[in-house]
Amino acid sequence: MNSYSASGQVLLGDCREILREIGSSSISACITDPPYNYEFIGHKWNHDEIERRKSRVQNSSTLVKHIPYGSGLAGGIRNENWYRKNRSNILEYANWIREWGSEVFRVCKPGAYVAVFNSTRTIAQVQVALEDVGFYARDILVFRKHSGIPKGFNLANKLGKLGDSSAPQWFEWHSALRNEWEAIVLLQKPLINNYLQTFQEYNTGLMCAINPDGSFQSNFLEGYASRGTDSFNTHTTVKPLPLMLKLVQMLVMPGEDSVVLDPFAGSGTTLVAAASLGLQFIGIEIEPSYIDIIKQRLVDSRAFENVVTSTTDEEVEQIELCQLF
Repeated sequence: MNSYSASGQVLLGDCREILREIGSSSISACITDPPYNYEFIGHKWNHDEIERRKSRVQNSSTLVKHIPYGSGLAGGIRNENWYRKNRSNILEYANWIREWGSEVFRVCKPGAYVAVFNSTRTIAQVQVALEDVGFYARDILVFRKHSGIPKGFNLANKLGKLGDSSAPQWFEWHSALRNEWEAIVLLQKPLINNYLQTFQEYNTGLMCAINPDGSFQSNFLEGYASRGTDSFNTHTTVKPLPLMLKLVQMLVMPGEDSVVLDPFAGSGTTLVAAASLGLQFIGIEIEPSYIDIIKQRLVDSRAFENVVTSTTDEEVEQIELCQLF
C-alpha cells in the first residue's frame, strides 16, 4: 500500500488501517466525530448499517447514534444479563477507540491537541481509552444545543395505560433528563519539556484563547446552530460549520506545515473548516457514498478547485485537491 503525504486529501477506508500509512509526528491536531454508539462493534459502519438504524426510527430520518437500536440495550428487562451485556459493549467500544487512538497518537506531533465528540454517556470511556494510548487529558468542552428531546421511561404514561388512578401524581417522574449538549473531550500529546520548546520545534502546544472581542475563551461552546444542509448532503449527523471553524481556529496554530486530521470525516465539515482557514488536512472516511459529498463541499467552499480523483488500489481512493491559496 502506498504512503500518503500530508497534502489536502480524503482517503476511503478503515482509519485503523489507513492511519498506519501516515508519517509519525506529522499531524498538528485531530478533530473528529466518531460513531458514539458501541453497538456497531461487529458491524461495518457503512451505508447498510446506517439505513438499518434509520429504519428502526419511526417517522423520522434522523440517525440517533447514541441509542443502541437492535442491540437489546434500548429497552427490555434490566436484569443481570442486560447489565452484563451493557458492560461488555462498553469494554468493546473502549478497545476499538484504543485501536485507532494508538495510531492517532503516533501520527500526532508532540503538543498536538485531539478533540473528540461523543455523547455525555460515553465520553468517559473515550477519554480513558485515549489516555491509555498516551494522550494527556486536558478538558471536556461543552457543545450546547437546544434541540434535545426527553427520552426514557415516563412513569405517569405507563401507569395511565395500566389504568392506575395514581398516574397523574407521577407526572414529573422520568428515567432520563433532556439532553441538550454534546461532549468534546480535549486531550494533548505530551510536550517536549515545555510549551516554549514544543512551539519552537513543532508549532504546536498552545490554543488560541482570546476571542475577537478580547474576552478569554471558555470551555462552553454555544450559539453554533446548524444553518441548514446542502440538498446533496445526505449525512445524518452534520456538525455546524461555524463550530468546526471555531475548533480548528482554537486548536491549530497557523503555519505552512500545520495539518488537521479527521479519521471519521463523515460529510467533511472538519475538512471544509481546515481548508477555509488555509490549512492542510487529511480526512479518512469508511463510507464510499460520502466521498462525493466531501468533494462537492470542498469545491463549494471555494477553498479548493480542480478536484482530481485517483484510485491507488481496490480499497483506498485518494482525492488530491489543488489549493487556491
